[in-house]
Amino acid sequence: MRKLIKILSMLPLAVVLLSCHENMKPISAEENKAMMETGSSISAETQNILLLSVAQAIKEGGPAHAVEFCNIAATPLTDSISAIRHTQIHRLSDKNRNPDNAIRSEDDRDAWQRIQSGEEDFINQNHQGEVYYYKAIHTQLPACLQCHGTETDISPETREAIAGKYPHDKAIGYLQGDLRGMWKIKLK
Repeated sequence: MRKLIKILSMLPLAVVLLSCHENMKPISAEENKAMMETGSSISAETQNILLLSVAQAIKEGGPAHAVEFCNIAATPLTDSISAIRHTQIHRLSDKNRNPDNAIRSEDDRDAWQRIQSGEEDFINQNHQGEVYYYKAIHTQLPACLQCHGTETDISPETREAIAGKYPHDKAIGYLQGDLRGMWKIKLK
């Protein structure tokens, strides 16, 4: 009897979840185009602000100082752009430096597979109807290699700074132009 009551009590939730999924409207070609433009704009803006900020930190105190700067300021910078743009912006990677940037969800793993297969950017609507823009992040500049390159690219002082701030760092060994991660931006 208890099992029956439990099953019956879960029935309204199941109906709601199924009806939400059934009523999910597919994204039209026009909406997809507009969302691609919005996602591209937000990712470019965020990337540029982060790159300029890191370049300034390198200029002020070298790559080891940039590691300190990123540890303190990269997430707040991204969060402030998220707030200004009324969205959620994340950087994700399978070789993350910051543990918060690890790929965790099935949707993100699927997106990462698409990015690794050569798709540079795309829109994905999940089962809950949420829409996300994903875009590849590459090690674009030679300066990126001072913190993300091979053993010969990263100075001992910078390696020490990385180890001190990120003891489980996986974000090294890249060459210029390599795929390093992806942007994930929630769109409306």
